[in-house]
Amino acid sequence: MPVVVKPPRQGSSVGITIVRDPEALPSALAEAFRYDSPVLVERFHEGREMTVGVLGGEALPVVEIRPREGFYDYEHKYTAGASEYLVPAPVGPAETRDMQDQALRAFRAMGPGAVYGRVDVILDREGRGWVLEVNTIPGMTEVSLLPKAAAAAGLDFGALCVRIMELSMNRPRIGRGGGAA
Repeated sequence: MPVVVKPPRQGSSVGITIVRDPEALPSALAEAFRYDSPVLVERFHEGREMTVGVLGGEALPVVEIRPREGFYDYEHKYTAGASEYLVPAPVGPAETRDMQDQALRAFRAMGPGAVYGRVDVILDREGRGWVLEVNTIPGMTEVSLLPKAAAAAGLDFGALCVRIMELSMNRPRIGRGGGAA
């Protein structure tokens, strides 16, 4: 303890519980199982929540997410003013590079084919990044995190959408037999 209990294929932090007391584990598991099976139980890492967008094999600027209270749950993601976003994140160049490198490795581990995504990371008190998850279909509204990172890299929302389409049209196709088609 503490641990995080979550349905691994659910989005928007739905069904996630941070469990600090062993007696709370059964209800946290029940909540996560409402949304998915299997359920993931992982060590909780205390620190600053960050996210790294990936576009065309390149890491975008790091975004720091600061919920006004608690953790970055569904309410803090979709309630105006419930969270603050710092782009680029106010961290040193070594921490930035480390998080971007970790994000690229995690993103590539998902396999070939994806041209964009987002990797969530916790930066602990010692400056170490811990990958939380890879978002293979991140939010794509003008206020979502990937567009915020792209804007910091010089791509407005329209240019980001065009770039995703270009990359998608030009990526190798995977055929039924597992090879390129």
